[in-house]
Amino acid sequence: MTGLSTLDLAVIIAYLFGITAFGLYVSRRVKDTEGYFMGNRRFGKALMIAQALTTGTRADYAIGVAGASYEIGMAGIWYQWMWIFSTPFFWLLSPIFRRMRYVTTADFFEERFSKSLGFAYSLFAIYLFILWQGTIIKGAATTITAITDLPESWIIWGVTALFVLFGVAGGLVAAVTTDFIQGIFILILSFLLIPFGLNAVGGFSEMHAKLDPQMFSLVAPKELTLFTITMLVISGLIGIVAQPHHMAVAGSGKTEMNCRVGWCYGNFIKRLCTIGWALTGLFAAVLFAQGSLANRELAFGAMIKMLLPSGLVGLMIAAILATVIASCASFMIAGSALFTRNLYQKFIKPAAEDAHYLKVGRIVSAIITVGSLLVALYIPSVIAATVHFVEIVAFVGVPMWVGIIWPRANAKGAWASIIVGAAVFFSTGNLLDWDKGPQLLVSLICAFAAVILVSLVTKPEPGQRLQRFYSLLHTPVGEEENLEKAGMKPAFD
Repeated sequence: MTGLSTLDLAVIIAYLFGITAFGLYVSRRVKDTEGYFMGNRRFGKALMIAQALTTGTRADYAIGVAGASYEIGMAGIWYQWMWIFSTPFFWLLSPIFRRMRYVTTADFFEERFSKSLGFAYSLFAIYLFILWQGTIIKGAATTITAITDLPESWIIWGVTALFVLFGVAGGLVAAVTTDFIQGIFILILSFLLIPFGLNAVGGFSEMHAKLDPQMFSLVAPKELTLFTITMLVISGLIGIVAQPHHMAVAGSGKTEMNCRVGWCYGNFIKRLCTIGWALTGLFAAVLFAQGSLANRELAFGAMIKMLLPSGLVGLMIAAILATVIASCASFMIAGSALFTRNLYQKFIKPAAEDAHYLKVGRIVSAIITVGSLLVALYIPSVIAATVHFVEIVAFVGVPMWVGIIWPRANAKGAWASIIVGAAVFFSTGNLLDWDKGPQLLVSLICAFAAVILVSLVTKPEPGQRLQRFYSLLHTPVGEEENLEKAGMKPAFD
């Protein structure tokens, strides 16, 4: 019924049993919200690298890049390499995120600007988490269905049950501690197909002979022009600070250096993995005629089914499940932190015991996942979702960058930036039918202009608010006594 051998099934069952048992064991250490949402900020370099790699490296990314490369060639790699030039900035941003000492990115918008912005960002981020989880589940289910012929709905429910059990029980401690294991499986996912693919196509020389030379270009005139790629890269850099899970990814290390090493190195490993995904797409272009697959994003699963022997198919399915569990557990936890700390605690029940908030966080984690299940049924494609994320996050990233760099930026300017940028983008796309490149360029210029101009013609933020924010940024981790002496004990640390 599954198309899998006994050995494949044994590998999958062994992985699922082992990782779930280990996650539940680790979960016994979680006693409060700080441990559940931020891992008590005590992760070392190795765990931070593993967290950055596994949270930012998912099966749907591999599926999307391989599918795009199957159709348009190596240019498909830019659907993930759009962040390659952002990666060095992580070295600079990590200590900033750690010094803020916030739990969620919404804390930044509330503390730097206003409660209304913090509230709005919380809703926006929860929407993103639901979309992300839906995309991950859909991508994994599509591939596993292509391999096993099992109904996609079975796989969606089964995978969801695993990461809910994993994340709801153990929070960030369970997710990050097991990221060591998940990281190994991600590397397997990225590179295991390459030797089998090379053998099947007859080596690189034969692959070059059989494919159109345009397939090896990093630019695809019909889908990814140089200008479009440039704007995706710029949008990726602007929006990277506003991605809601990055406060935990970049700020849960014990020291600033741990955060720097983890976020930077983990993401550089991901960039290398992306090469493996693109090569898999090129192998598929040789082995499957264009149009022979109903959907280009089936290419990854079709390659697994065609090339891998018994046992390794099971290992690849386990690797796909590993990326789903690692990423969805982290996103689910970050989403529940946003709701619990920035909505529930502030506006519904502000004076409850910490154990109550921990319980609420776990319940919300499960509710967010139900939403992602519904989304998984309607997402048109992994790539469409990826581009959509980059576009909308960039408009929220503009006031965040400006708010960190420029003390004169205020809440009215931040609101104007988000509204103007989004309005220009969607009007030029829906009404004027512009291409993505010009859309992004004009809308981002308007967004930056709006935050600067509106901030200049309106009152600045209160001096006490600015002093508190920049005092946090100027106080290295480990020197919190200086803040306490000044009467500014971090509210979120």
